[in-house]
Amino acid sequence: MKVGIVGASGYAGETLVKLLLGHPGVELAAVTSRAHAGKRLSQVIPSVRGIDRGLAFVGSDPAALAATDIPLFFLALPHGAAAEFARALAGAGKRVIDLSADFRISDLATYERYYGKHAAPELLPFARYVMPELTDPEWKASARIVASPGCYPTSILIPLVPLLRDGLVTREHIVVNSLSGVSGAGRKVDEAYLYVERTESAKAYGLVKHRHLAEVEEQLALHTGQKTVIQFNPHLAPMRYGIATTITVPAAPGATLEGVYASWARTYGSAPFIQVLPSGETPDTAHVVGSNRVDMSAVHDPRTGNFVITSAEDNLVKGTAGQAVQTMNLWYGLPETQGLL
Repeated sequence: MKVGIVGASGYAGETLVKLLLGHPGVELAAVTSRAHAGKRLSQVIPSVRGIDRGLAFVGSDPAALAATDIPLFFLALPHGAAAEFARALAGAGKRVIDLSADFRISDLATYERYYGKHAAPELLPFARYVMPELTDPEWKASARIVASPGCYPTSILIPLVPLLRDGLVTREHIVVNSLSGVSGAGRKVDEAYLYVERTESAKAYGLVKHRHLAEVEEQLALHTGQKTVIQFNPHLAPMRYGIATTITVPAAPGATLEGVYASWARTYGSAPFIQVLPSGETPDTAHVVGSNRVDMSAVHDPRTGNFVITSAEDNLVKGTAGQAVQTMNLWYGLPETQGLL
């Protein structure tokens, strides 16, 4: 099956390129970049020398891409730009997996409060937010556009949704602290992301109204049937890749640590990319970088009555490109793990 990547020169796009070049079930047939059109893929992404199949970047023209025989496109573009391509590609009958935020939030008013005016609001009813381990499989028959989850939301929703659904934790006083590698900010020239600024440095940012907060809270409500408000505190950490998340949440009356682990086993017992670690064994970003896994564990603090839940993932793989490939596998009936670690 042929696939294409629109915006293949950013960090997420580059990760997609590597995954799809090594995927036995697909042929990477088009990579686009307005800045690099005409250049060989291996010139821009030297790590794929020898396996790049002679690919070269083409210009990012929605109409031209829509006219190709490629049935599936990944959009690795900033929010706003992705919607323009989704309109042309979905209109031509293509399937679209969007890695931006353009279709992650179904409520238009909420989207515009966090991101500004939506470039293609008429497409929202045709888009599905898909987290493979949590979304009802019926999405495969109904979706035209798939919104692939954000990196922070993946690290939060995977551990938290089963516990809220099973009534093991309260909906009040949920505090989430997350640390992200610098690649999460994207490939851009900005003084704040220079090596000398970020090495030996960690700081909070986006407090109170980080954009991913809207996505997390909407998904918590959709999956559990009730509005849930969280305190989300993202941090920039001096590492290239990875997200480490700590969720502090009050235990519901009568809830036990054994109940937490039983809830996770029921939800993720057959999920190949979710690894539940023993209580007290804390996930480490060093152990998930390069993989499509979420590692997670929990402890109970009898002094405060809280569960303290930790998770770790690679922000560019399970948090972005790998999860998108996992979704593609499911959409086309391929083995879920094909082309992924």
